[in-house]
Amino acid sequence: MTKPVLAIAALGGTVSMQAQAGQKGVMPSLTGEALLAAVPGLSALADVRAETLCLHPSASLDFDDLLHLLEWANRQVDAGAQGVVVTQGTDSMDETAFFLDLLWEKNVPVVITGAMRAATQPGADGPANLLAATRVALDEGSRGRGVQVVMNDQIHSARYVSKCDSLAVHAFASPLFGPQGLIIEGRAVYLKAPHARLTLPAPVLRSHQIALLEATLGDAPLILERIVDLGYSGVVIAGFGAGHVSREWAQVIGRLTGTLPVIVGTRTGSGSTARETYGFEGGELDLIAKGARMSGLLSARKARILLWLLMGSGREDELEHWLAMI
Repeated sequence: MTKPVLAIAALGGTVSMQAQAGQKGVMPSLTGEALLAAVPGLSALADVRAETLCLHPSASLDFDDLLHLLEWANRQVDAGAQGVVVTQGTDSMDETAFFLDLLWEKNVPVVITGAMRAATQPGADGPANLLAATRVALDEGSRGRGVQVVMNDQIHSARYVSKCDSLAVHAFASPLFGPQGLIIEGRAVYLKAPHARLTLPAPVLRSHQIALLEATLGDAPLILERIVDLGYSGVVIAGFGAGHVSREWAQVIGRLTGTLPVIVGTRTGSGSTARETYGFEGGELDLIAKGARMSGLLSARKARILLWLLMGSGREDELEHWLAMI
């Protein structure tokens, strides 16, 4: 019986990290091939084609790295891969997944995984996560679901997943929505039907920058006032509560919206921004009247990615439409 073809891209991260002689702490060092060697059962599931695209901690990945990964994944599928797995660090995994999901047009599953414990630590979770990600990528029920994150035997949609703990093995969750599925006795078991997906073309422009600022108690809007002078093309603000800022910040936002797009989200980590409840200066009714867009259920981090991709393809006029869909 012919085995399915699985393409695996290694980007680095904790899953690839080991202690190095003469250095403190763990560092990325394991290639994709070395990761596979730690999962003996994987070769029985598929004809695996592994490639190391980079060995970076995920905080050092950038959009160019992800666009290179996207091109690689498309080539692998065009060459016959029936599933794609990406291993990377967990620090930016929720952002990576969302970025790729907005651009991934094929029905073939893309699954991102990693580890919370380095390869040399007791109870390293990387091999189990990689095996689980492989099972999800090869499962027929994963087709048409876009990009998903598999960690700790849970399957999360790129749209909703968030890293909610800095060090715990159960660091990933999908606030409000929960996981899309689970790994049960080695099988992918989906709890929810796939949601409708729309994708964007790969960006033509890539040099623009979108700022992300967090509103905090008593903070003057000094950086916000200089956003245009600093060269930013847009700004996302993680606001208080349901998407609120101080009176001083609101006044600056009112001056900015005629020049560049401003999105206001919530810094809480869960829940939606409001649209028609609070009328004080700096509340959402005031900010909307000043020309700001509310991010709704989309986190501020992911709203920044959406805006960057829309501006990169010349479709920033669709921002309100996309925010309403997600």
